[in-house]
This record gives sequence, structure tokens and C-alpha cells, in this order.
Amino acid sequence: MALKQVSSNKCFDGFQKVFEHDSTELKCKMRFGIYLPPKADIGKCPVLYWLSGLTCTEQNFITKAGHQQAAAEHGLIVVAPDTSPRGCNIEGEDESWDFGTGASFYVNATEEPWKNNYRMYSYITEESVSAFAPICNPVQCPWGRKAFGGYLGLDQTKWESHDATLLAKSYSGSQLDILIDQGKDDQFLAAGQLLPDNFIAACTERKIPVVFRLRQGYDHSYFFISTFISDHIKHHAKYLNA
Repeated sequence: MALKQVSSNKCFDGFQKVFEHDSTELKCKMRFGIYLPPKADIGKCPVLYWLSGLTCTEQNFITKAGHQQAAAEHGLIVVAPDTSPRGCNIEGEDESWDFGTGASFYVNATEEPWKNNYRMYSYITEESVSAFAPICNPVQCPWGRKAFGGYLGLDQTKWESHDATLLAKSYSGSQLDILIDQGKDDQFLAAGQLLPDNFIAACTERKIPVVFRLRQGYDHSYFFISTFISDHIKHHAKYLNA
């Protein structure tokens, strides 16, 4: 993969960079942000991937979340890919904010006309070499049903491998340690688009440890994310640096 450096800014003695490349999976140009902590100058560092939500580019997280200080402290490289193919000229790709451009849901689309370009699962797991983070409750929440119906078709059994709640119900792997912060005044929580109680119930049923913190007064914005991002960097670092 040939990379073109778009920007580089020194930050907490490391560097916040942005690269652009031609994606073989998505058949378009893609960008990703990468924070290199000072420790990366002298040796290898673990990599943490941040997968942003709908409408975001790589810029939202790297300019608003304030993760760089904690990443520098714990010696983590943080990669923030763009969320979606852009400029693919697919009919209807810009008709709504929660489907099409900027809203891939990190799946490989199987339905025409999306399947030839919307292969974000493969882009993230193979081309970007990251871990896949399933969307929570797409089988049940309205915007998940819209997206998965459009990208994967109406057979809901094809959606289930991307639903965190259903995956938790059948999980039998190694021990997990899950940390979730949720703004109590999140407009999407109030609208029933987020269903954390279902996920917590599934984890409880399977005896999967999960710490869920409902944060009074916080919403869905990066003001909320920036308040608690250091806790989450630290949470991952204790395992990545073990």
C-alpha cells in the first residue's frame, strides 16, 4: 500500500499524522489518522484502533477527542480510519445522513449497488489490519435496521454476526473486560437508537464482566468523549502493554 502523508503535527512529544492511500478494497482514496507516541521512536508499540460513528471522517476523533496525551503516556499508537467510502458516485449515496457516504457501519455490503464499494469490514480487518468492533444492537435499533437492510438485505440472520448483543449471548471465548461510558442525556439514547440495557443483560447472562457508567448530564458529542477518553485509553493499555 503506497501511503501519501497529508499532515504531521507534533503533539505531546509524539506526532499526529494523516495519510491517504488508494484502497484496493473500496476502490477509492481513503484517509486515516495515526498518532505515534514518543515511545515509537525507540521501539515497537501496541496499536489501538478507534472506529468513529456515522458522518465522521478521520478528523473528528483526532481533533476533538484529546486522546493524544493518554496515548503518549501509555505508549500506544492510535489509528483512526475514515468511516466510509466517499465519492463512489453510487446512486442515493448522499440522500440521507445515516446511510451511504459517511455511514458504512463497518460491514461488507452484499446488496447492489453498494457491494462493489462498501466493503468496510474487509478494509478495517484486512487492509487496515485492525480489530472489528461490532455495532451494538443493529438488529433492534432503527438506524441499524435501516443500514443493515440496505447493505446486507432483508434476511436478518445475515445481520446477527455484527450485533454485539447477539454475539455476547453466544460468546464462549477467553475472559473479557468491558468498559462502557454512556451519556444519560444522549439524544440517541432517549430516542431508542441505543440499547445498552440489552447488551448488559446479555453479558450478565453469560457472566461477562462489564462496567457500565451512565454519566449524568452528558450527551452524544465529542465533549462527552473527550471527558472520558483517558479512562478508556488506560483500560486498553493495561492489556496491550501486559
